[in-house]
Amino acid sequence: MLDQTKTDKLGELKSVLAQALGNDAVSDDPAARELFSQDIWTKGELAEFIVAPNNLEALSAAAAAANERGIAFNPRGGGMSYTKGYTPDREGVAILDLSKMNRILDLNVDDMYVTVEAGCTWADLHEALSAKGVRTPFWGPLSGLSSTIGGGLSQNNAFFGAGKYGTTGDSVLSVTVVLADGTIVRTGSAGTTGAKPFWRHYGPDLTGLFCGDCGVLGYKAEITLRLIKAPREETWASYEFDNAGDYADAMSALMREDIATEIFGFDPNLTRVRMARASMLSDAKALKNVMKKQGNLLSALKEGAKVAMAGRGFMADAKYNLHYTVEGHSKAGVKEEIAILNAICEAHGGKSIENSIPKIIRANPFGPLNSILGPSGERWVPIHGLVPVSETRDCLAKIDAAFDAMRKEFDDHGIVTGYLLTSMSTTGVIIEPVFLWPEELFEIHRQTVEPGMLSKVGTHDANPAATAVVAKGRQVVLDAFRQHGAAHFQIGRTYPYLETREDATRALLEKVKDIVDPQRIINPGALGLE
Repeated sequence: MLDQTKTDKLGELKSVLAQALGNDAVSDDPAARELFSQDIWTKGELAEFIVAPNNLEALSAAAAAANERGIAFNPRGGGMSYTKGYTPDREGVAILDLSKMNRILDLNVDDMYVTVEAGCTWADLHEALSAKGVRTPFWGPLSGLSSTIGGGLSQNNAFFGAGKYGTTGDSVLSVTVVLADGTIVRTGSAGTTGAKPFWRHYGPDLTGLFCGDCGVLGYKAEITLRLIKAPREETWASYEFDNAGDYADAMSALMREDIATEIFGFDPNLTRVRMARASMLSDAKALKNVMKKQGNLLSALKEGAKVAMAGRGFMADAKYNLHYTVEGHSKAGVKEEIAILNAICEAHGGKSIENSIPKIIRANPFGPLNSILGPSGERWVPIHGLVPVSETRDCLAKIDAAFDAMRKEFDDHGIVTGYLLTSMSTTGVIIEPVFLWPEELFEIHRQTVEPGMLSKVGTHDANPAATAVVAKGRQVVLDAFRQHGAAHFQIGRTYPYLETREDATRALLEKVKDIVDPQRIINPGALGLE
């Protein structure tokens, strides 16, 4: 229960913000407060209100007003966290909604950078850049339809381009950050008065300080990313493997070549789940986009026919499957490079299968986020770890053994497990176990999944016993990751961070937090920082 002083300060802050930013920038609507206080995995404490600034100056003013009254803000981007990344873990917290700061501020193809506001989605940026024949090296997660670039920088993330170019943070040149007291800080070359944000490494790498910080060191306002020419050619391949060991070893060998821009794969269980869900392979729009990418009518018809004929049949007998994309500026170049990767898969016992999955994902990069539910309306939640390439096989074996030990509990509660592998440059593999189980939906699920999909899948009653088993399974996975020295993205309040740092590192982090946020009111509790 909040004391009267805190309650009074919250009310005063709401009034001040409404007056300064406009009434439409502040909401205490109960439904909105509930929605913004939950993520894919859990519900936090109910947010006191939501403030949505629409530009840098408004964000600075909001931060200063909150700091003056000692009120905590938890910044929220697209809302796709599954680690309590922004959900309040205490009373008296307001949500800072950055979705209205969604503009592309400067698209500079001469100097090859683009500056966006933090609330710009990856999908919107990709569309704008495609029209200019350019893109960012890393160009967004699969959830890019709603995921924001500010959220991506705070959490770091994987997918498009990650196999060659790493995470969001690896493509960032500069960031404009609002500190707790409203101070505006610009990093890299942008920290020079009047200079362009074209270069990151000008003195100490202050840009890196705000990459992967889960939004605890400052409120991201504007982000500048490097541009590259969009590749003229791309090709894909898919292979299946009989066992997890060969699958993991093939993944590791592929990564060391530093050729593929994405490498990813599914175990048999997750493959079956994906195929049972309303399939992307039967989606007319997906097929249309595959055909559009071919460049000429004959190629379009050939690729469209291949995808349509393949359907789901080629995945009916699900095994461990790997998919990858190679891109470049000449057909000969990509053909030569993918041949190298194909030979590696075959040397590890892989069998070539229809490449519809990577082809369709590339042609439809930011589709609707229906995959946050299972094929019968089950809840879905992942947990992940980034392990060294050489640790992939052993870590997978440990997770498989842990799941086997829990199999009866899973079966008793209708819990299905599987996992995804994703490459991160040449040094790390993301292992992402997922859980699907019968449980009632949150409002965030109902707001995110397409209405047509919601109407097709079933609903479930509250099932706390099953959810408790899922929580136990997530912890078992975290224990396995810790044994293999795993790193994590989207740390939030789920992955152990501060308590696992060496003493000197921990002390330095605490001192940095004291400087940028002395009252500890920016996303308190995330990263373990209070």
